[in-house]
Amino acid sequence: MKRTNKAEKQFAICVKNRGYPASLELRKLYRVIPDSAAASRGQIRVVDESGEDYLYPQDYFVPVRLPQKVEEALQVVS
Repeated sequence: MKRTNKAEKQFAICVKNRGYPASLELRKLYRVIPDSAAASRGQIRVVDESGEDYLYPQDYFVPVRLPQKVEEALQVVS
């Protein structure tokens, strides 16, 4: 999930939601909040269905790199 430009938003797709069906939707794109302490423990911080950021197992997500125009469009929304 490492990016060279800290200003760019990071995103990941949810591929597992066991234990969190109300908070995470399978195959949905989520915004990732960089958190090196969480990453060192195998976790990822994402903005979930509550609209708040929480930690989840890192293997529940697959990082994705979006085209610039998509990222720009999502910045307007989020």
